[in-house]
Amino acid sequence: MLSHEQVWAAIEGLAARHDMSVSGLARKAGLDPTAFNVSKRSSSEGRKRWPSTESIAKILQATGASLEEFLLTGGGAAAASRKVRLIGFAQAGSGGFFDDGGFPAGSGWDEAIFPNVPDEHAYALEIAGDSMLPVYRDGDIIIVSPAAAIRRGDRVVVRTREGEVLAKELRRQTGKTLELKSLNAEHEDRAFAMAEVDWMARIVWSSQ
Repeated sequence: MLSHEQVWAAIEGLAARHDMSVSGLARKAGLDPTAFNVSKRSSSEGRKRWPSTESIAKILQATGASLEEFLLTGGGAAAASRKVRLIGFAQAGSGGFFDDGGFPAGSGWDEAIFPNVPDEHAYALEIAGDSMLPVYRDGDIIIVSPAAAIRRGDRVVVRTREGEVLAKELRRQTGKTLELKSLNAEHEDRAFAMAEVDWMARIVWSSQ
């Protein structure tokens, strides 16, 4: 559960990532420009005030951020920045970067500072090209967590045994088959026999 300080830190972090002040963020979301001011965060008696769920929903809609991205910008250990291994999306299909379980391995990785996630093996991929529009654009960074639980509807990175790497939405998984929904309507959905899949990991954050 996020604390009062972490919720307000998440709002500040979301504003900063989009090059705005908290007042600018409030305006963009159609809220009173003073909605997120420090003076609004406690009453004159010192009682803590929380932003409304409606105001949070509006800033997420205005910035295109996911709830998970918002939570990762909050204060506390779960949101602290740290160095994360980084490679280009196309490189992920090359040999030597991952072990058999889909965990990062070997050399050749760059490093960059990104919001922390509760998975010491998490890594970052840089999107190249427009095949994942409108969800991910060229140059966007996604953080992938090999240890995160995956459910239907999650966005995932999948690597096939042939070395193909895809970012899709998980539509359905059984013991024998994997069905993936394309993030771009111009690209077809995909289905694989599980025997064709090297590994699959959940996307837990993006730099959008």
